[in-house]
Amino acid sequence: MSQPTSNLRPRRPAPPLILHELAPASVIDLPDSELVCHLTTFGSSRETCPHCSGRHLQLVLRQENVRQAHLLCPGCGRCFDASYPDGQPALCL
Repeated sequence: MSQPTSNLRPRRPAPPLILHELAPASVIDLPDSELVCHLTTFGSSRETCPHCSGRHLQLVLRQENVRQAHLLCPGCGRCFDASYPDGQPALCL
């Protein structure tokens, strides 16, 4: 008997994302009385912070005090939006 052939194609690596730094105040609502904002992150991305050597960025989705999904560096606290090389947004949900 012959083996069934697989219809799966080899996976090509995804193109690297282009990062755009965002002002934290543009994506996170921080009440005046609070100095620290508690965010829930949803795992590490393959992208690393351009300012912190080797630190993987964390995905932050919209939540109570987050206006826009973004990538967050746990080291320096910088926020980033991401797009594909063709300009399409990568973090649209």
